[in-house]
Amino acid sequence: MFERPQSGERAVLIHAAADRIPDLLEREEFAELAMSAGAIVVGELTVGKRRPDSRHYIGKGKLEELRESIEANQAELVISYALLSPSQERNLEAALKCRVLDRSGLILDIFAQRARSFEGKLQVELAQLRHLSTRLVRGWTHLERQKGGIGLRGPGETQLETDRRLIGHRIRQLRERLGHVDRRRAMNRQNRTQADIQTVALVGYTNAGKSTLFNVLTGANVYVEDKLFATLDPTMRRLKLPNGAAIILADTVGFVRDLPHELIAAFRSTLQEAKEADLILHLIDASDPNCWQRIRQVNAVLKELEADGVPQIRVYNKIDKLDRRARHTSNQKGEGRAVWLSAASAEGIPLLLQMIADRLRRKMVNGVIHLCPDHGRQRAVLFELGAVTREELADDGGWNLEISMNERDFQRFMKRENLQMNFLEQQSAVMPVTAAT
Repeated sequence: MFERPQSGERAVLIHAAADRIPDLLEREEFAELAMSAGAIVVGELTVGKRRPDSRHYIGKGKLEELRESIEANQAELVISYALLSPSQERNLEAALKCRVLDRSGLILDIFAQRARSFEGKLQVELAQLRHLSTRLVRGWTHLERQKGGIGLRGPGETQLETDRRLIGHRIRQLRERLGHVDRRRAMNRQNRTQADIQTVALVGYTNAGKSTLFNVLTGANVYVEDKLFATLDPTMRRLKLPNGAAIILADTVGFVRDLPHELIAAFRSTLQEAKEADLILHLIDASDPNCWQRIRQVNAVLKELEADGVPQIRVYNKIDKLDRRARHTSNQKGEGRAVWLSAASAEGIPLLLQMIADRLRRKMVNGVIHLCPDHGRQRAVLFELGAVTREELADDGGWNLEISMNERDFQRFMKRENLQMNFLEQQSAVMPVTAAT
């Protein structure tokens, strides 16, 4: 039985997918993923098999061609675009005498390299163990050995069963720890809601420039590099908008086509920030000729996260590569829909900030209310909130106050001061309070 080597970076890529050959864009992205993980791509093999072979996924002819490529290029690793079953991965390793990895395992390896925060490391380890738990069966020779002989007899448990039990125990531990992290995140979101602080989530395909834009907007120092999944750990910073309002900007992990389900499950709490956000900034690499495919893939992940109903602004980045000027567009309602900018040069950033402020503008309560003479304290509170735009003395010695304030603050004021809407409407000397957008 083949013993897996623990190192090796010279890789041969197998471009194959169920019922089709990956297109040029998919093949290029796959190669970028491999290089982002640190692999040295020394060979590539394109497979157009209509029905995958149950034993090796590829046919005998391609298997021999792959073996020759490995020997000629002294490769130590084979990476398959197609998702391999545990038995196919094991059989390929035995036939090729080198490590075999599929695209899901490759992405998990990249995430393991990039995770820096405590939460990120826990999430990646959980995803790796979930993936590994399906690939234990006879993948390594030591896993099938059972100790025997005088002085070596154990409790009757094979090494494979022991490893399964240990992995299951570790998965339960990680879930428990991540449960604490999830509760802390939920508490932070609740605190932001109570403090009336709105959240904007920054999402997009990997390497679209999210971290660069995040740094420009917030003055943060998030790691930036021109490669896939350069940063993984979610970062949140306070951002002040042109109208003076403060919001929280959340940078999320980059998306990629067919993101492994183990990762979506492990990073669900992190990606939950997108679902709970008041607004999503969908960052797009405008210089990418296939940007429309990227847009559809990101929206597909958002739908899987049930975040497709969150209002969205499309931010087309890297216009400096296209020699275009910054601009913005609106929908039929007059709401900001898209911004073209360059995060690298900061061109168009003011347009984006103003559009965020406009889209997050609260539903406003505008109207004139009457307060009796014994409501002097309530009058003072309204002035302290900056809600009064004009004041007139009333005939009964009270006040007619023209107010403008967001609906949530108005409702809090009414509840805190123990005032009823119908009471104010009855006392209104000019017009009832109305809500308008």
